[in-house]
Amino acid sequence: MSGADRSEAHDDRAAGERHARESDGGQPDDGTGAAPGRPAHDGTDAGGGAGSTSPGTGGSGGGAGNTSPGTGGSGGGAGDAPPGAGGPGPARQPRVPTPRASVEDGGLRLPGLTDPADHVPVPPGLTDPADRTPADHDPAPPGLSHGVLKSLLGAWALAACSAAETAAVEEHLGDCGGCADEARRLREAVGLLHQPESLDLNPALRTRVLKGCLSRRPPRIPVPDWAVPYDAETARLDALLQDFGDAEWHAPVRLRWFDDDRPTSRRTTVAGVIAHLLSVDGLVATALGLEDPLPAAPGRGDGAAGPAGRTEAYWRASRFPPTRTVRGPWREQSHSLVRTVSFTGSHAGGLPVAYGDFALPLHDAMLDRAFECWVHAADIAEAVHYPYEPPAPHHLHRMIDLAARLLPSVLAERRRAGLSAPGDRTPHLVPAGAPGRSLRLEIEGAGGGEWLIALDSPAAVGSADHEVAHVALDGVEFCHLAAGHISPEDAAAGQHGDRRAVRDVLFATASMSRM
Repeated sequence: MSGADRSEAHDDRAAGERHARESDGGQPDDGTGAAPGRPAHDGTDAGGGAGSTSPGTGGSGGGAGNTSPGTGGSGGGAGDAPPGAGGPGPARQPRVPTPRASVEDGGLRLPGLTDPADHVPVPPGLTDPADRTPADHDPAPPGLSHGVLKSLLGAWALAACSAAETAAVEEHLGDCGGCADEARRLREAVGLLHQPESLDLNPALRTRVLKGCLSRRPPRIPVPDWAVPYDAETARLDALLQDFGDAEWHAPVRLRWFDDDRPTSRRTTVAGVIAHLLSVDGLVATALGLEDPLPAAPGRGDGAAGPAGRTEAYWRASRFPPTRTVRGPWREQSHSLVRTVSFTGSHAGGLPVAYGDFALPLHDAMLDRAFECWVHAADIAEAVHYPYEPPAPHHLHRMIDLAARLLPSVLAERRRAGLSAPGDRTPHLVPAGAPGRSLRLEIEGAGGGEWLIALDSPAAVGSADHEVAHVALDGVEFCHLAAGHISPEDAAAGQHGDRRAVRDVLFATASMSRM
């Protein structure tokens, strides 16, 4: 079509539109596309339609789609309108959606939860749930690169990956030889991190180190041999207490011992156990002329107060229950005891130390304090769930030897109390220094040995010719029996010979225990 024809068609269409508006009672169009009395504006529609108009168009009615330049829209078309377009009518209120009804309110059946896979979105291309594979139910993390998978090898070796990450890593290991080799090395390294043995230092390590140092440079003031076990056990206990927090210091501990052939116990805390050791070690301190940690102890100076009485007095004298502050005085007192016995020399070993109703020479009292320090350190370690090893073998042997040497006197005391009787073959006690009935005490394991225990008199001499019974015990178990931690009936003892003599010795060993 030529330009003239297009112009003529345009004029005819415009005239027809003006005639239609005039026949409806409207005003004639002036050719600008705007009604009389209203200014013409370009690019906007005065009607209520949303049709987009070209520049220079307008109309009083709603435009029907796109209109040509110079024409007015007469229909309500649904086109794209520019900003600001709209009709002269009131603005439409925003539509507020009504609440949706619940499935339960409509009486419809709820979806079943028997198969969790039914709630997994179906991957594209798989419309049938039967076509889904196990990988679709637990998809691996998408888009994991080689570098990310390699960084997960350490966590995978420690079994710290999620299920999806584990699946992705293991799938990658089947395709990548380098990562497979590194994963194998990491798994082997993880096996080295879980050794079955304890990570604590060997209790004999301190003794070996000190022995090596002293062999190169002997001390000017050596510690007596009978005081070395006490020095070692207090150092081990102090190391155990070093990193304790408030929770550990207040952990409950039950002290156990035998009294009148019956098990007895006393509940306290870790701090209370250290206060107990402090108060009983004070017996040795007062014998050496050092300050007593319990100045108000009953019977101080005459030996009337025993370990239990001093401990109860210390607990009562404390304004508050013992706390971590008790470690300092106990530690300082133990150092003072070792320094003092070192300066006094070996000749002070015979100095008597009163325990209330009995007394021990200083060298035996230091072994007794070493034994009790180890026993209560094990009680503390058990309360905080921490492993604790027995003493070094030669120290353990000294402690067992002390108990074996005390057994004849304990048996005599039990006879006087009516808890034991002389044997049928010996109606009367033998004279001092004479051989009498004997029991062979065999201690197995580290620190063990054999002892002949005189049964009829503390002054009698043990003799293999007069042996009437034989008892075999493990070294640590014998110490637990002497500490009152196991009963004589429960002691795993190998017995042979006179059963009454065996029973008397086992009960006498348990009766040596105290708080």
